[in-house]
Amino acid sequence: MKHLFTIVILLSSVAVFSVKADNETLAPGYGALQYELPAVGSYLLPALGKAADGKVLDEQGQAVNLHQLMGDKIVLLSFIYSTCSDVNGCPLATGVFHKIKNRLKKAPELSRQLRLLTLSFNPEQDTPEKMKQYGEHLQDENIEWRFLTTASEAELRPILDNYRQSIQKVYDENGRFTGTFSHILRVYLIDRNKKIRNIYSVSFLHTDTLINDVKTLLQPVAVATGKKSKQVFKRFRPGDDKSNYESDDYRTDSIALADRTGQATDLMKTVYNPPKGLPPVPVPANNPITPEKVQLGRKLFYDRRLSLNNTFSCAMCHIPEQGFTSNEMKTAVGIEGRTVKRNSPTLYNVAYYTKLFHDGRETSLEHQVWGPLLAHNEMANPSIGSVIEKLHNDSEYKALFNKAFGKGPTIETIGMAIASYERTLNSGNSAFDRWYYGNEKQALSASAQRGFKLFSGKAQCSACHTVDKETALFTDNAFHNTGIGYHEAMGSDAKTQRVQVAPGVFVDVDNKLIASVSETKSNDLGRYEVTQNPNDRWRYKTPSLRNVTLTAPYMHNGSISTLKEVVELYNQGGISNENLDPLIIPLNLNAAEIDDLTAFLESLTGDNTDELVADAFAAPVGDHQEN
Repeated sequence: MKHLFTIVILLSSVAVFSVKADNETLAPGYGALQYELPAVGSYLLPALGKAADGKVLDEQGQAVNLHQLMGDKIVLLSFIYSTCSDVNGCPLATGVFHKIKNRLKKAPELSRQLRLLTLSFNPEQDTPEKMKQYGEHLQDENIEWRFLTTASEAELRPILDNYRQSIQKVYDENGRFTGTFSHILRVYLIDRNKKIRNIYSVSFLHTDTLINDVKTLLQPVAVATGKKSKQVFKRFRPGDDKSNYESDDYRTDSIALADRTGQATDLMKTVYNPPKGLPPVPVPANNPITPEKVQLGRKLFYDRRLSLNNTFSCAMCHIPEQGFTSNEMKTAVGIEGRTVKRNSPTLYNVAYYTKLFHDGRETSLEHQVWGPLLAHNEMANPSIGSVIEKLHNDSEYKALFNKAFGKGPTIETIGMAIASYERTLNSGNSAFDRWYYGNEKQALSASAQRGFKLFSGKAQCSACHTVDKETALFTDNAFHNTGIGYHEAMGSDAKTQRVQVAPGVFVDVDNKLIASVSETKSNDLGRYEVTQNPNDRWRYKTPSLRNVTLTAPYMHNGSISTLKEVVELYNQGGISNENLDPLIIPLNLNAAEIDDLTAFLESLTGDNTDELVADAFAAPVGDHQEN
């Protein structure tokens, strides 16, 4: 173990790192960084492919797959052999990891989210016992640093090949193995989705760089200037934003799938500490929220296999980057393009709703999830039992349900899991919240401040979109008739409809032609369909206005495209009908007041929406099986 003790001595004193070995210039990782690092979160670390799996042995000789050591934390993986004497090889990787370990001692929040893995590529010499001895002087009880090997070169080789880690044994002139290896140093940064996000060579392996990159993966929004990085923010917008599509000068602004990588986040934090402006998250006594339930519900929410033909997930109507609704469709579309008669409601802050669906027919998230799962024009499962059976037949899901609930998938536990995930989609601390509840005088523009005065006064918006002394849900959880449903039900006498066929290009199409190729649309009577009370005709639930900028189109049928048009509708007093809500009256706002009120509505976007969308991008979608 001569070389082992040499390495330990090297690690015991940072001063030794500045000394040259065998007239060799030491790598940058031994000294101070010679340049200023970019701000955490101000740059991207694109995915470089999936981190490979493989069979390894831990320090106790227990067989484990590499993927079992990934997924829950960010991982730094290095390949070494314990008797390496190249100071810019394995000792460098171990030395940098040692410095990282010392940094993590002072940053427990970071240490809980990072795992160091050191895997030997010399299984003949580096047995589990030898790797345990190698790590004894390096490990710390509060830092997770694992020292691994393999049972044989046959099990090691595919791992090295998949990581493109070139290793060659060095032989003497007589063809005998010298015990040394020719190799190129590589250290791999692997995210919680088991994707490689950076590969470090001798020239770039430095403690400061690695720590900076880890922090960037943990924080998807740039913080250097207090503003969002345009490049980072862009990832979390619709992949092909159709804004300004009606204009002749429209230019596509599509985003490549490779540039839309996600980053898992701690979803429980908004449950434990609601953002400014939001009250404590209501959690039912019979379904206390736990990280295990949330992670299971998250997996179910994005899994296409929960539909009849394994093609459609909850997230395909509630699209994360489109405000957990659908910006591109007035009304939702289910499997095989089947028509749904209403607009997809946003899931932001859905935990606070006492009534669910536009007509309020459900009162708990646990029960609500079964509606889309069973609806013929949404996910189209033929029965509750078919969904349960599908999950029972999946060994991974059975294990996850047992971990979360102590039993397998049932009608109860499936609803509880998805509801638990949905209760974490909380977004507040908007510019309005910081101004109104945080007393930050500069947080809200003058126009938006005037808009709030109108909102709570002349425009009377707060009568339905309530604002309380300490929190604001911006909904009374009640039902109102604005005339939109009435207008749609009564139909139109127009013989043609204007249809857009390209940017800036519209044609008038005969309604008879449209009807000949369209599904017959069922009438929509709103709350009446639940209560059968004639007074409830065309009444719909008051939506929250939080994040309203992100959730166009508006109204239960998606018939209004912009916030300004919504304000103009209310300014004219809605659409007259016998059941029009008495609160809806002409407002007599002038053009400037309409602009101010719109500016206020635009100030209600929470500060963590990018983070929640990034987490959604990181979720599995159920279109393939993991190896």
